Parts: sequence; structure tokens; C-alpha cells
Amino acid sequence: MDVCERPLREIECPEGWDKAGFWLSKWSSVSPVNGSQTLRPLTHTTCHRLRVALAILAGAMVSLASAKAFPQSQSSSQEHDAITVEGTIRSAAGEPVAGASVLLQEKDNSGGVDALSKADGTFILLATRPGVYSVSAKKSGWRNGVTQFMALSAGQKRHVELILESTGSSPVAMEFDDKPSFTVAGITDRANAGGHGSDVSLRTSEALAKDTLALKSSGPDGVSSRAPNVGANAREAREAEDKLRAALAKAPKSFETNYQLGEFYLVSERHQEAIPLLEAAYRIDPKNRANAYDLALAYRASGDLPRAREQVRKVIAIKDGADEHRLLGDLDERLGDPLEAVREFEQAVRMDPSEPNYFDWGTELLLHGAVRPAVEVFTKAAGIHPRSSRMLVGLGAALYASGAFDAAARRLCDASDLKPADPTPYLYLGKMEKASPTPLPCSEQKLGRFVAEQPENALANYYYAMTIWKREKGSENSKALQQAQVLLEKAVAIDPKLGEAYLQLGVLYSGRDAFEPAIHAYEKAVEVSPLLGEAHYRLALAYKRKGEEAKSRQEFQLYEQTEKTETAEIERQRRELQHFLVILKDQPTTAPPH
Repeated sequence: MDVCERPLREIECPEGWDKAGFWLSKWSSVSPVNGSQTLRPLTHTTCHRLRVALAILAGAMVSLASAKAFPQSQSSSQEHDAITVEGTIRSAAGEPVAGASVLLQEKDNSGGVDALSKADGTFILLATRPGVYSVSAKKSGWRNGVTQFMALSAGQKRHVELILESTGSSPVAMEFDDKPSFTVAGITDRANAGGHGSDVSLRTSEALAKDTLALKSSGPDGVSSRAPNVGANAREAREAEDKLRAALAKAPKSFETNYQLGEFYLVSERHQEAIPLLEAAYRIDPKNRANAYDLALAYRASGDLPRAREQVRKVIAIKDGADEHRLLGDLDERLGDPLEAVREFEQAVRMDPSEPNYFDWGTELLLHGAVRPAVEVFTKAAGIHPRSSRMLVGLGAALYASGAFDAAARRLCDASDLKPADPTPYLYLGKMEKASPTPLPCSEQKLGRFVAEQPENALANYYYAMTIWKREKGSENSKALQQAQVLLEKAVAIDPKLGEAYLQLGVLYSGRDAFEPAIHAYEKAVEVSPLLGEAHYRLALAYKRKGEEAKSRQEFQLYEQTEKTETAEIERQRRELQHFLVILKDQPTTAPPH
């Protein structure tokens, strides 16, 4: 009888395998089974049907047998120990991807569980034992997606979001409706925040979000174009100031004389001197928008944020414009009201879809854990402003936070092509590459260009070394490893305070059994970066191997102390950072936010 026609009860399985699991792994084998059966090769169509049927039948049989065979107490214990990984597969536009093959794989490839995503893109996977796992997804016509490695313990439930990028189109070129597909409804706790993957990737995502916040520029909320040229040298600046002061002395109640000198001090960053003059001009003519706006900027620059916010609201009463809403959003964020801030940034975009307005909106969403909305905003903005390097950098950071690591790397590579001399895209790419368990697409080529463009940049040498080393791990390519060593040594020569480079040099030396150079490198790492926990840990192991037990114990204690301090600080920052409660149009309002 043909194998496909034999009933399930006649199929013999090795001990420890359920029938569905055995057939799923051996369906194309021609090896004997327990010495009594031989599986013949099957056609693709037949085997596919067999796999699906047996998986469903075996799952039902196992569930039924478990329910009958075990007491309630034992069943409850098993449920308590079950390791569940559930999540959703989506496109870069946020649409669910159905029929994607999802695999939960142990780090050493010793075991794995797979499933297909449902019509709404969701999936559920059950791990058989605690360990370190990654989740990957693939589908024909889409680029594969993979998470960082994550440690799973008994009874743990983990949610992940994977984004697949279509091979037929780039998310940068995708069109969106004018209205966003989300609403920021409020603030939620960190347990419901965005973010993805292991603690390593989560920390990297948080660091990239903060870096993106630092890319915000003053843009259009700078002072009026009528500001005098304080330009070229100190002598000309003094002459300009003397003329303006003389004019004010002649006409102290003139709007123009007060405003012009106040504006001069504002652009000269002499804010405390600017404020009384701009205030005097405002009292004389409270309807003059340029002076009222510059006064708000002076308050902000001097640190008086509440008065700055109050003043911007007065400006809006004079003229309601995008610049005013963008400045108000910035002040709301600084004053601890991110919910109002994101609404002001969105309003600024509605009034003027400029590059600065879009960038501030996307950055605000990303900073407060609204990852999917941030991807949507940055994607649309990058399509509207295709020459903006920082918009692609922001999109890369958002995609990375969503778990689309390959797509994130490609956006950063695109950003580096727009401005090859700008270090920002390379630094983002280097941080992502360092945290990724596998090499990212295009990163080695672009980081190689970073070194070529800036050979005396310590981080350029460091990140390029890490990329080469990762590619060659597990091989005997001594030439490539030698190149990585040379780059790391150059990095610490350029910047003797770069503890991470010393640490990686120690790891490289240790891998070659060169323990004395390794110990020296670890010692330098903890000397220049005493809070670098991994350096203390590896130095403790090296001392122990050398037989220096007292030094080893001391380094282990320092390692535990630094890890505890770092973890506490990270948790404090996460608690303090408010996260947005986002309602998506493609999910019910009662659904928990991801």
C-alpha cells in the first residue's frame, strides 16, 4: 500500500516523537524506520497534503490523549511550564501577511517548531524546552524576517512582531492615504509598549530612538531672516551692536529699535540680554508675529519652558501656522506632555508637510514606543522627501524597532549613499550590525566605505572590524581575522578610550589561545570603561584560567555590580518614559496595543 494511503495508526515512529512531528521531518526520507518500514519518495503535492493532514490529526490526537490520560493537577503544571511565542507578520505598510512560514529555532539549530501565519497575520508557536531561540518568517515574493536571539524560560509567554519587505517594491516608494492609519489615544504603561525581540535588540532600539531625537534640527523655528549679520568677525559684531544700541538710546520706546537689538542678541545666543528687549517690543506691538515668535524662542533658549509655551500660544492667536505648532510640540515634549506634543507635530504636518515637520512627528512616535505608526510616518515622508538622508535614518531606526532588521539596514545603506561623508547612517548601521546575530545586507560594503571615507575615525575602524569578524566566525580565514585585528588595533590607537574595541581585541586574542594579550586587552577595557560588564566577566574567566583566583573573584563581583547598576538604570529610564496608546484602524479598539 502506498505510504500516503496508510492509516496513521500503522506508522511507526522513533521513541520521543509524536507521529506528526516524525512525518514532518522524515517525509522525503528513504531511510528505514525502526528497521521495519521504508519511506518512499513522494511527489511534492502529495507530501504537502500529507503533512498538513497528519499535523492536524496528530495535534488533535495528542490533545485528546493528554486530556484523558493525565490528572487535572498534572495538566495544569504542564500548562504553567509551556513556553508560548505568539505574534504577527506584517508588511512594511502594516498590512497582515498571511501564509508566511514561521520558524521558532534554537540558537544551536538543535530543534525547531514551525507554523503558518493566519489570514490576520498572527501565529502561535510552542517551544518544547527552555533555551535561546530566534523567530524567522519567510514567504515567496518577500524578503525573510528574523528576530534577535531571545532567552525563553519555562512558563514564559512572548510576543513578537515581524515585518516582511516585498521584493517587488521598496517601502520608500509605497503610497499612503492622506490620513494616518492610527490614532494616538493616550498614554499606556511600558508593558504594552512597542519594541521587538531580545533585550539586546530592545536596548539597541531604545538607543537608536534617542540618537534619532538628537538629529532634530532647529529648522524653520530659527529667528527671522531679518536678523542682522553678526557674521564674520568680532569687530564687525561689536560695530553692529554699537549702532543698534545707539539707535535704541535715541528712540527707547520704538518697536523697531527694541526688536532689532533683541533679535541681534538672540542670534548671538545672548538670550538673557535679548529677553527684556523683545518683551519691550512685544508690549509696544503685541500683534507683531515675528517679535512674538522670537520672544518664545528666547524663553525656550534660556530654559524658561512654561513661559515659552504660553508665548507660543499667544503667537498662534496672532497667526496659526505650522511653525508654531511644531515649536509648541517641542515644548510639550520637554515639559513632559508627549501626548499633546505628538498631536501638535501631526497638526504641523497637516498644515505643512515639510521635511522638518515630518521628521519631528516620526521621531516623537518612535521615542514613545509607537513603532508601527513611526514606520508609517517615516515611510510616507521618505517618499515625499527622497533626498532627506535623516528621514531614511529615522525610517531605518523605526524598522529596526519593529524587527525588520534587513529592511532597516537597507534604508541606512540608502541614506549613506545620499551623503557618503555623513557619519550618521554608518554609526546607526554599525550599532545594528553589532547587535545582530547574523550579518546584515549591504552593511560590510557601506562600513568599508566609511573607513575609506574617514580612515581616522575610531568607530569606523571598530564597526568595520566587527562586520568582517562576524562574517568569518567559525571559519579558519586567518587573513580576514588578521584584518579585523588590525582595524581594532587602529581603533584603540585613534581613541584610547574606546573600551568596546579593547574588549573585542581580547575576545579575538582569546579565540587564538593568546591569553596574555587577551588579559591585557581586557584590563585596558575595564580601565577606560569601568562600567563595561562583559569586559569584567571575560577578564574574570581569563584570570580563573590563569589560576589567579583572587583577581577572578574580584572581577566577577565587579561584573555583577555593573550589570545590576546598568539594568536598574535602564529600567528607571523605561519607567519614566511614557508610551503612547495607539489605536490602529485594522484592529478593534478593545485589542491590546503592541
